[in-house]
Amino acid sequence: MGLKDQLNRPDFRRLMVGQTVSSLGDWMGTLALMYFVLELSGSTTAVGGVLVLRLLPSALGAPVAARVVTRWRRRSVMMNADLIRVGMAVALPVLPWLWWVYFWAFAIEVVSLCFLPARDAAIPFLIEDRDEGKHGAEHDTGTLEVANGITMATSYGMIPVGAGAFGLMLWVSNNAGWEGHWRYVVVFWLNALSYLLSYVAIRSISDLGPAPGEQWAAEKEKKQGGFVDALRLRVVRGVLPGVAVVALGLGALFSLGVVFVQDVLDASPVDFGVLVALFGVGAVAGLMIVRRGRWNLMTQIRTATALQGATIAMMGLIASVTWSFVGAVVFGGAATAALVGGITYLQESLEGYRRNLALTAFHAVLRFGLALAALLSGAAADLLDRAHVSPLGVVPTRLVLALSGLVVIAGTFLIRSPPDSGPERTVTRPK
Repeated sequence: MGLKDQLNRPDFRRLMVGQTVSSLGDWMGTLALMYFVLELSGSTTAVGGVLVLRLLPSALGAPVAARVVTRWRRRSVMMNADLIRVGMAVALPVLPWLWWVYFWAFAIEVVSLCFLPARDAAIPFLIEDRDEGKHGAEHDTGTLEVANGITMATSYGMIPVGAGAFGLMLWVSNNAGWEGHWRYVVVFWLNALSYLLSYVAIRSISDLGPAPGEQWAAEKEKKQGGFVDALRLRVVRGVLPGVAVVALGLGALFSLGVVFVQDVLDASPVDFGVLVALFGVGAVAGLMIVRRGRWNLMTQIRTATALQGATIAMMGLIASVTWSFVGAVVFGGAATAALVGGITYLQESLEGYRRNLALTAFHAVLRFGLALAALLSGAAADLLDRAHVSPLGVVPTRLVLALSGLVVIAGTFLIRSPPDSGPERTVTRPK
């Protein structure tokens, strides 16, 4: 069976359609949240608190999420998570109180942390060939990587689309004369509608696993299932350092990107829009490269992570619009290759509840690392700027960006194959 046939399965397609709509609503809601908080507080520090909302659920909610996704079937977890988020997104903008907004934003992130590992654990189940009465997965690693890349594209590929849709909504609300927080209500309620449409898409899928053999394994070892148990898995410990340093690079660029473009590059808003679009181009290019290449997954993760770090460091040191455009493409491709490789490695190495557990740890570390890196890099740049410190004549934003890239490169040495896992799994590509 060819690649197109494997990925063109109706259930996989339904899930991807639902995820695309849901991600579009998510990114519209994220931008609306930042603007809403700024309007309520008038403080950029309060807007920075939005990053903390992304951090705390990963730190505090991961143990809860780990137990949820290992004790209930994936379809039930995803459907219930979507319905719960519908109510939360409807409630969030109703009262213009900062604590109220923070509370519901935090709650949505906790529920999302349950949804994501259940979704990723279901991807191999949806694309594998299952003979009646036979347990086992028949799919090649290349196809699974592409499936993971498509899944990731439904999320991060919606960033520029969500930004454009949010801008359009603000324009419409301003022209309609809507005042105060009510102009954000429509955006959040559209986000709630996107969760509902995701629920409908998942409800149309009869089964998302686990397969009978996987379910038996979970019952046999039902005493396990906590977040700490994920860290006891050698495969997880080998991959998580890579996830952490990729998150470091993403977080640093996320935090410093706007200031870097406006103040260092002296570029226009149009240039910033082009830069964001080129990240998406790079992500697609990275997916195509890993699709056509032939290498083991751990080598892919290490190489892509090192390339990401080198690109960030060079963007900070060179600081030109042209190189930043080139760097955006390279960065997008490297980050995609590293993250898709990490997800695929965990999916291929583990089954059943262990796969759910590992992917919960993956998303927790990614989200925690991204938020923490964004918070620390932004704070470091602000401190250097207030102290009027410019080592070697490099402005703080450039310096922190360059140092972040070097830390990412150094972090690649922590990425190791489990010592007892045997030969590294080699990617095979369908003809």
